[in-house]
Amino acid sequence: MPSLKDLKTRISSVKSTRKITKAMQMVAAAKLRRAQEAAENARPYAERFDAVMGQLAASVGDSETAPLLLKGTGKDDVHLLVVMTSEKGLCGGFNTNIVKKAVQRIRKSREEGKTIKILTVGKKGRDVLRRTYSDVMIDHIDHSDVKRVGYGDAQDIARNVLERFDKGEFDRAFIYYGEFENVVTQHPREQQIVPASFGEQEEDAVSDNTLYDYEPDEEAILADLLPRGVATQIFAALLENAASEQGARMSAMDNATRNAEEMVEDLNREYNRTRQAVITNELIEIISGAEAL
Repeated sequence: MPSLKDLKTRISSVKSTRKITKAMQMVAAAKLRRAQEAAENARPYAERFDAVMGQLAASVGDSETAPLLLKGTGKDDVHLLVVMTSEKGLCGGFNTNIVKKAVQRIRKSREEGKTIKILTVGKKGRDVLRRTYSDVMIDHIDHSDVKRVGYGDAQDIARNVLERFDKGEFDRAFIYYGEFENVVTQHPREQQIVPASFGEQEEDAVSDNTLYDYEPDEEAILADLLPRGVATQIFAALLENAASEQGARMSAMDNATRNAEEMVEDLNREYNRTRQAVITNELIEIISGAEAL
């Protein structure tokens, strides 16, 4: 049975932890507002850009003059996985869920006889993946000094990926990130970025019979816009990741604060019971001694 001093020390320690988790929750809430606003503001641009690129790609079709970034290498032997996680922990299952999504692709691709290469963005994903897949990890991009995600950060990642594609190091590339829904819910996502893949066009865009004349031609426009499109997709994913990270951390710290409060209550109850038992034993000893006299 722990002594009163031990219980008092534990209560003080848990209270200190509760202060830390409460402060982290408030910091995450403040950061979440900015990150959520940035992610939501980027969505309309990314969706419209995706729609325009989809129309251009559809007009080019399977033309032999189509950019390599659109039609691909013609092979499907080597897959590059760009796994984007956070630089810091204490955000619940956010990083674990993204890594699990990437591991599913790794196992599936290996069963099909594909070669896997991994590029990590964020320390937490790298630390987990290198325990098992260190032999296929080809590069890591450190964002520990990045306070607020910018388009330049996405361009650096896109440049790294596209340079490797130009060198013929892989045939297909996927990005993995957390899509923000709300503070409680963040979904791990897989998105193909090479060859360029565009979502389904909206019904009003598909039914639009307007004819467009492009100057220069579609192939030339795509050749210029496709690298920017890859960077845009990565940038949108980074913004979603930032909002998801802060939402997951806020939720995790809220749960930790609640658990600490419950633990303090339990320890206080145990402390009072122990103190009462000690006082009772001392009274019994005093009474017994008085009766003996």
